[in-house]
Amino acid sequence: MNDTRQGSVIWTYLVLTVAFCALPYFLIGYTGEVGGGNAGYVTALMWGPALAAIVTVAWKKLDWASLGFAWRDTRSSWYSYLLPILYAAVAYVIIWTTGMGGFAEPASIAALAERLGWTFTDPGRFVPAYFLFVGITGIIAGTARGLGEEIGWRGFLAPRLHDRFGFTGGAAVTGVIWTLWHVPLIIFANYNSGAPQWFALTCFFVMVMNLSFIMAWFRLKSGSVWPAAIMHGSHNLYIQTIYTPLTAPKGDITAYAIDEFGFLIPLTTFVVALLLWLRRDRAIAAYDARRASGEAS
Repeated sequence: MNDTRQGSVIWTYLVLTVAFCALPYFLIGYTGEVGGGNAGYVTALMWGPALAAIVTVAWKKLDWASLGFAWRDTRSSWYSYLLPILYAAVAYVIIWTTGMGGFAEPASIAALAERLGWTFTDPGRFVPAYFLFVGITGIIAGTARGLGEEIGWRGFLAPRLHDRFGFTGGAAVTGVIWTLWHVPLIIFANYNSGAPQWFALTCFFVMVMNLSFIMAWFRLKSGSVWPAAIMHGSHNLYIQTIYTPLTAPKGDITAYAIDEFGFLIPLTTFVVALLLWLRRDRAIAAYDARRASGEAS
């Protein structure tokens, strides 16, 4: 595909993404709640990029296989599930051990136990059970929602931007677009951990840029959108549903440290992104080999 047509395809996709996301943005902004509509509004928003990709492929008569639906690399999928557990664990262990947040305190456990209908609140029993139960059941719903974004960002957009700008440029441009897509949720709704808006936006931008490089690496290396979708689901699950709810506030510093809007997750994801960027040749070689053999990217 020549550069002119490739550029037209990308712009068509971006315009359609804005169109499909407009109503969910409005509903979320109107309620001021990311979880508004029993989380239906944000689910619709997350599937906007997927619908835009599907319509673009049909409209421009592109290869459906280019969206990366094929399951090709089970090892990459396992790594993409485990990575968020590890980089978030490092961040939260630092938070808990330095006193920037409390770990599994009675009030935190009581709130989670009530939500699940559990009657035991002893940390030694509750925390392992909570990790196991939510980690297994939550990844299904998390991946389903994350898949909506990832069909768009990594299935459709990332390989095409890689073709135009190379690995580093393509991942960076994807990251900027992905960040901008989230900005209305931070400005007009409650997508924040309590830090000042400027601080939350800065930390979130750095984190998303890091994740964009990590997910681009998995997308090109595996030739599949599934590792990115699983990583997206795992990231949201472990940070938003497990680590953060288990963390009790210890003054104003907690909001500056925890979740996707504090400074520690951007630091730990940067380390992972840097390590994979240094090994980007492996992902690029796998991508180029598939293209040379005529396989979908």
